[in-house]
Amino acid sequence: MALDKIGIAKRIAQELEDGFYVNLGIGIPTLVANYVPEGIQVEFQSENGILGMGNFPYEGEEDADLINAGKQTITAQPGAVYFDSSTSFGMIRGNHVQLTVLGAMEVAANGDIANWKIPGKMVKGMGGAMDLVGSAENIIVAMMHTNKKGESKLLSECSLPLTGVNCVTKVVTNLAYLEVKDGAFHLIERAPGVTVEEIKAATEGDLVVPDNVPEMKLV
Repeated sequence: MALDKIGIAKRIAQELEDGFYVNLGIGIPTLVANYVPEGIQVEFQSENGILGMGNFPYEGEEDADLINAGKQTITAQPGAVYFDSSTSFGMIRGNHVQLTVLGAMEVAANGDIANWKIPGKMVKGMGGAMDLVGSAENIIVAMMHTNKKGESKLLSECSLPLTGVNCVTKVVTNLAYLEVKDGAFHLIERAPGVTVEEIKAATEGDLVVPDNVPEMKLV
């Protein structure tokens, strides 16, 4: 069975390491903060100016003045700090963030990402993604494998305006966990109950499939 958004976030959370500074993009990536593995300390950064972002608040405990870059209410961990956008983007551009998790509309087999604009549709702005993909060395994309029409979002070449080029290192979708290297998607794990054939059918870009692809283990 394909993963839901929470399942995608849980799998990405397994990539967190103790001491990491992590930026979470808008959408599915924000859910990762709810599933930090026990025994490690991670600092989540949001480009609107907070380091030490916590998980989402319980209903009735929201603070409208405490939000992430997607304008969602959040919590703050003990010791969290607040700062202006110039300091926040100094952290990003200075390569002080060990992991960036972004959503995307398309990812290409060479690591290109398109996640900020669909031509002809109104956008609020490009946000901080272009700075993130231009500075980060470890970028995981959280996305659905196909669009609402059933068309692949893992492509040979992006058709939408690019956010960054040759920058994505890993992709976690509702069907699979893949590494992006050598101009191809390399299948590492299958979502529980999903077959290799289903993943092949949903992937337009070059896909490298090893023997005996294991299923994801979600905690």
